[in-house]
Amino acid sequence: MIDHLGINCSDLARSAAFYDAVLGVLGHRRLMDVDVAIGYGTDGPVFWIGAQPPEGPASGPNREVHIAFTATSADQVRAFFDTAVAQGAEVLHEPRLWPEYHDHYFGAFVRDPDGNNVEAVCHTVTE
Repeated sequence: MIDHLGINCSDLARSAAFYDAVLGVLGHRRLMDVDVAIGYGTDGPVFWIGAQPPEGPASGPNREVHIAFTATSADQVRAFFDTAVAQGAEVLHEPRLWPEYHDHYFGAFVRDPDGNNVEAVCHTVTE
């Protein structure tokens, strides 16, 4: 349904270090660097981070975005969480089952360097 998604970052280098680390443990990687944007994915760039424009409609304070990245296991969700925390991310919710979503929803939530709510989720956990 979604072809790609992009967010603006106040400090592109800091955000790149964060996403290089947390997406790496989920099996994704930096695939493209173009001007002031970086594309991540597995087969092609589907998640983009870009420098916050200094002026215009996209400038100004960041508005929180929620992004959930697919994980293949509870261990991968935990690795994402541990890596994000090591990168200085604010903890929103530690890794756990979320039965209010569905019986096998295992996720962890942190804030990225710009305050976005970033999650890793696995939909097949049975612990």
